[in-house]
Amino acid sequence: MTKYNVILTDIKSSDLSKIEQIFKEALFEQLIYDGIMTDFENLDSIIGGLDFLPTNNDRSTTGFQNHNLETLDLWKYEFGNLENMPIKDLTNRLNTNPIHIGKGRKMSDYTNSIDEMKTVLNE
Repeated sequence: MTKYNVILTDIKSSDLSKIEQIFKEALFEQLIYDGIMTDFENLDSIIGGLDFLPTNNDRSTTGFQNHNLETLDLWKYEFGNLENMPIKDLTNRLNTNPIHIGKGRKMSDYTNSIDEMKTVLNE
């Protein structure tokens, strides 16, 4: 819906039992970093529980994710390795890239993930 990026790092198998809380906290922190103000309780009520569903082979989403992974790979050359990468800053860069929302190809169908997330949270 918004194509908003959140990157989780340093997740271990022992963290999987609390992945929902880890994700929500990372999302909340990224929203703040991107200048989107909301309270955690509001965000939590919108998200509810996380469900991991099988893929439906959505080619648009797969292409979007692959493009972002390639971009992160390029940044590895700039920063050396994951530990040196400013993850919130890099995620912010991904969230400010133009994205296509909608069916047509009008200029009004292009936006960025931050603006879309602001719209969703303020509805």
